Amino acid sequence: MDISNFADKKTYIMGILNVTPDSFSDGGRYNSVQAALRHAEEMVSEGVDIIDVGGESTRPGYTPVDSEEEAARVVPVIKELRKYFNIPISIDTYKSIVAEKALDAGADIVNDVWGFRIDPMMATVTARYNAMCVLNHNSDDTYYSDLVRDVARELGESVKIALGAGVRKDRIIIDPGVGFGKTYEQNMEIIRHLPEFNNMGYPVLAGISRKSVICKTLGIKPQEADAATAAISVMCVQAGCKFIRVHNVKMNLDAVRMTEALLYGTDEK
Repeated sequence: MDISNFADKKTYIMGILNVTPDSFSDGGRYNSVQAALRHAEEMVSEGVDIIDVGGESTRPGYTPVDSEEEAARVVPVIKELRKYFNIPISIDTYKSIVAEKALDAGADIVNDVWGFRIDPMMATVTARYNAMCVLNHNSDDTYYSDLVRDVARELGESVKIALGAGVRKDRIIIDPGVGFGKTYEQNMEIIRHLPEFNNMGYPVLAGISRKSVICKTLGIKPQEADAATAAISVMCVQAGCKFIRVHNVKMNLDAVRMTEALLYGTDEK
């Protein structure tokens, strides 16, 4: 999978496959290999472009798991996905041991919610496998002197770590990190300012699906947030995001393709 080959006027859908017992929106639903495969098959049939496999919840107040337990959750699923589906697979982890085992099992992309800033070996492992990576912005606190500039600067630091370890520029995707190290108001501001992150020269991924910023705005549960997620997906296309990470593939893909048709036209009769 090569970013440089992506069509200029297309937004790609990354489907979320949580194999955890405590995910904030679908915990426990897909934490067996067979259940995960069934859900992956459903997403593929709906037109997903990438499947993102996660073995540790990163919701607020989540219970951390060690690398061995996390790898035990994701590796069997990735091996089976690679047997049955010819589609890019992403491993959602910030631990280099898990990333390496996942890449060995057939993953193509490392999606690190800490942007290579927690585990010093993450960038090295990614470079060794010539894998793509998603560098997500995150923070231990919510203080920023200038939110958008500070997030862009810290993402730039993640990019420098990746490049310094030998990750190719055309293998890097950035994610402003909605829901990570930010207050409600800050998450809203990041979403409003998504177009500015395109100025960094890297494809932008937006991970907004069923996030608390939606639930708090509308007073709903995560499982009820798919329509609102699709509304933000429309904004993401308009903002120039190349990737959108979602739970409900069909609803968001329909919203994305309709937005693209309105913005850029379509060959359909």
